[in-house]
Amino acid sequence: MRLDPGLRIGTYATFSALIVTGAAWLAADQLKDTESGEFWQAVASDMLMLHGGCAMIALVLLGALIPVHLQRSWRAGRNRMSGCVMVAVNASLIVTAFALYYAGSDALRMFAADIHIAVGLGLPAVIITHIALGRRMRALTVRPLLQPVTFSEDRGSP
Repeated sequence: MRLDPGLRIGTYATFSALIVTGAAWLAADQLKDTESGEFWQAVASDMLMLHGGCAMIALVLLGALIPVHLQRSWRAGRNRMSGCVMVAVNASLIVTAFALYYAGSDALRMFAADIHIAVGLGLPAVIITHIALGRRMRALTVRPLLQPVTFSEDRGSP
């Protein structure tokens, strides 16, 4: 089911910002032990704050997508496999983010961080695949309506 243009643009922009800020934090975090470590520590801190803010917006958008996109698409039987993967990926990112923020155990936080990073780095591929499959399925269902009607020569003759 194609999203309303405003919701689609907002979702794409928010998830793009999440991916960029997450990747920027990861790079800055790796560089904070270099000569210019103070600079990279500040960049990592800023990226983490922006990433958290984008995540809050993403949670609102994901909540909006449930009745508008997920339920309608599920009932229509469209893009179910990649939709289930999208739900699983986003759920794992939400759970691991929660664990990163609230886990008291350092071992659990390290585990959650590794899972969050790995799944987050795979998120762009999952999103692009879901969109491409949805557009392909939509094109296949619309195309037969646009094909010209042909009649056999012996049809309709007396």
